[in-house]
Amino acid sequence: MPRGLDSADRKLLIGAGIFFVALVAAGAFLTPPQITGASADPSSYSSSWDGTKAAFLLLLDLGYRVSRWERPPTQLPSPGAGDVLIIANPNEAQTPTQQERFAVLSFVENGGRLIVTGSTASTFLPEASEFGDGNPHDQPVQFSAQTLSPLVRGAPQITMVKPDDWEPSSVRQVELYGDGATAAAVAYAFGKGEIIWWAAPTPLTNRNLLDTGNLAFVLNCLGSPGAGSIYWDEYFHGVRGSLLEFFERSPALWGAAQFGLVFLAILATYSRRLGPVRAPVTVSRLSPLEFVDTLGDLYASAKVSSAAVGIAYQRFRFILTRTLGLPIDTPSADLAKLASESFGWEQVPLAETLRRCDFVSKYGPDPGEEPLPLVQQIHDYGARLEIKRHKTQEGKSE
Repeated sequence: MPRGLDSADRKLLIGAGIFFVALVAAGAFLTPPQITGASADPSSYSSSWDGTKAAFLLLLDLGYRVSRWERPPTQLPSPGAGDVLIIANPNEAQTPTQQERFAVLSFVENGGRLIVTGSTASTFLPEASEFGDGNPHDQPVQFSAQTLSPLVRGAPQITMVKPDDWEPSSVRQVELYGDGATAAAVAYAFGKGEIIWWAAPTPLTNRNLLDTGNLAFVLNCLGSPGAGSIYWDEYFHGVRGSLLEFFERSPALWGAAQFGLVFLAILATYSRRLGPVRAPVTVSRLSPLEFVDTLGDLYASAKVSSAAVGIAYQRFRFILTRTLGLPIDTPSADLAKLASESFGWEQVPLAETLRRCDFVSKYGPDPGEEPLPLVQQIHDYGARLEIKRHKTQEGKSE
């Protein structure tokens, strides 16, 4: 530990170090792991074996006008010639609303081309047939071209994870690839555009992009470089294009927290060393409240509450008899009567208060009786008596 640091400095330094280590550990454990396996989305951001980042970057290198689409499909521009929308295995939790589905179909109907993959794409499509997705951990199998089409040019065979018994739902759907038992890719016209539906995103994935025929098939589906814009959907993978979500996916928040910790440490050190010097506030030992508290504690610990009542009662009798010019041993009933005639006080309540105070001071309170109300009543009468005395003295002085 550096010399010259006092106890408070050491505690501050140790606390800051512990918090910093905890922050780093939390960042390591709370950072979401990269999704792989059967539940993974073929995202263009993912460099895992089932991601599609390699295909996205390759298209950029080949001169395609490809961009990620992180907004709702309702914000898609009107399609131009050669425009393509790719929705690869939309997440089951991101089911499109009626307006979003209508926007996707309007894109195709107005001349765009839609490439969708996986059985979950059926929620977007007209004339959709049901089939089961194959296990993405299975080895992809080869499928042969089943028709003569520009979409299969240069790709007589492709590899794809095998679906479970997929059959085209109408004669309008042309089976592009299959093996006689199940289809692997179909295409059909819709309005002025075209829909190309793959059973799985295998030809786009990082692991299988360069398999025999896969890249040629992908490029056939997209058309020539520069022919149109390609919108690669990430919205239905849960990536929403807002500034807050961008920071949530980046380490910026953790970095800001670490900078904030350093700033607070500097601020605490600066304020402690260069702030104004003030003497600590101490309570005076001569405070009258301290005497009152001490005396009250003594009465409570000794259980002699009658003494407190007796002291207040005797002091009040002394002042009252002196003010009225009466002997100190005047009976309580006579004292109450004369005080009532002199000061206009009610005789009965005053007589009862004096009688109870006299009894409690001699014999103690009854079981369950609190002496505090008696002391308060005597104090109230004493305060009223002091007011009368002051008024009397002011009248005489005038």
